[in-house]
Amino acid sequence: MQQDLKSKATKELIIQKSFEIFYEKGYNSTNIPDIMKETNLSKGAFYHHFKNKCEIGKIVINKIIKKRIYDGFISPLKDYENKNIPELILYVFTQRIKNYSEKEKQLGCPANNLINEIGCTQENDFRVLLSGLISDWNESLTKVIKEGVRKKELHSNVNPKAISTLLIGSFEGIRGIRKVYDDDVIFQDYISSIKYYIKSIST
Repeated sequence: MQQDLKSKATKELIIQKSFEIFYEKGYNSTNIPDIMKETNLSKGAFYHHFKNKCEIGKIVINKIIKKRIYDGFISPLKDYENKNIPELILYVFTQRIKNYSEKEKQLGCPANNLINEIGCTQENDFRVLLSGLISDWNESLTKVIKEGVRKKELHSNVNPKAISTLLIGSFEGIRGIRKVYDDDVIFQDYISSIKYYIKSIST
């Protein structure tokens, strides 16, 4: 039992450190020796748990990136029936930006970084996994926007799926632009624009 716990802890360490290195260096610029160095594991210990970097990449997407999107953008929407929909959407798309660390501002969105780097790769199912993350987010947000229309808190002529795509796309885009400018004014302008837009579709 103790050996099983140790093995599980080692595997979790590899996954977490791999995520951190992918985030800082990029997936393509990371190699197995980089991960071994950060985890202080031998080659044998590493390959006891994973076959290759591709396998780790898939697990990082499914285990860490997916959880980040769920915790940050899907879970807060779960209580939509008891909330004012425009206020809830505004909160989700602005509050998280206000709380990003300097590192998160500089490095951008881990999911979007991977999408830009390996999202077009058919090999190894990366495209399928990454598009699935966005689809889950889009579906959850679309459902909430539809509820906003039903409750007459959002205009009846809006297209919920189109609005969801716009909000997600603009959020991911601004995180990438912030990396280029390294200036929080970019985030401030984004927040002001999102406030204005949500107000314009609210009743």
